[in-house]
Amino acid sequence: MALPARLPAAATSRAKPPRLRTGDRVALVAPAGFYADQLDFQLVTEAMVAMGLVPVPQPHWKDRFGYLAGTDKNRAADLNAAFADRSVNAVMALRGGWGSQRMLPYLNWATIRANPKLLVGFSDITALHLAIQARAGFPTIHGPTAGSSWSKYSYAAFRDLAFDGKLPLYRNPIAEQDRLVQRQGRTQTLRPGKASGKLLGGNLTVLTSLVGTPWLPDFSGAILFLEDTDEAPYRIDRMLTQIGQAGILRRVAGVVFGQCTNCKPSDGSTSLFTLDEVLAQHLTPLGVPVYTGAMFGHIDNQFSLPVGCRAEIDADAGTIRLLEAPVA
Repeated sequence: MALPARLPAAATSRAKPPRLRTGDRVALVAPAGFYADQLDFQLVTEAMVAMGLVPVPQPHWKDRFGYLAGTDKNRAADLNAAFADRSVNAVMALRGGWGSQRMLPYLNWATIRANPKLLVGFSDITALHLAIQARAGFPTIHGPTAGSSWSKYSYAAFRDLAFDGKLPLYRNPIAEQDRLVQRQGRTQTLRPGKASGKLLGGNLTVLTSLVGTPWLPDFSGAILFLEDTDEAPYRIDRMLTQIGQAGILRRVAGVVFGQCTNCKPSDGSTSLFTLDEVLAQHLTPLGVPVYTGAMFGHIDNQFSLPVGCRAEIDADAGTIRLLEAPVA
């Protein structure tokens, strides 16, 4: 696979994307895994219409190249076209999977930088969120992909940011289990205190894969937020060890670890480190506020987090307060 001879410049823009309004056109792209089911795609377009938006599928969304939605160059071409198209107001990824990182060298960073638009998605889309922070500098939204279930909770959180430019306080909603003591939706404080900084992060696996590449932003003073899915605790241990030894963890002002869905020992053993033990080993010694269990990641009801915007966390209360809107 031939790559461009020169890497893009790292200049960034302070401009913010415009907020979404009813009737806006939103490009649908598939930067990672393929999206083959026509009924699922129909549900996506119906969800966009229910939001008052006009879905604009990009040409290669139906392509398939192994487990990818077309070749790296074609997937990148769709994203480049979406940012270049002045009639398109935002860009939504259809799904995650794997592959966004592969196309980063083929993106037209000058065009993306000159046309700030909300990019929305999570999981593998972390590669795009972080690369945009490193190469363009405008906010994006770590939230549901276009193909997510879009619960009422998730949509309300997304609308607060993308349409209304609000500054919400995110706190896990109180569970309503038939128990004297609620278990669902709990947060755990690993190190107390408050901290503020730019929100940077996303999927831990994807972030780790970007270490040593030119696609990571500076994490100095940042609020690092992390999530993952289907990873055994020893793998989380390995990845936190890597980003720790790469110097990322010691630069941050605070950490929020969201949901790690189905992150259990692969052999079902109870004699190994638990996920909680792994997180405590790596995050507590940092000397900054840390809490876990926030509602973002591979779950139906999730916060929308504006990557690149300032926020304050309260590790005792288990909250994230946005201090800056992602839209103009």
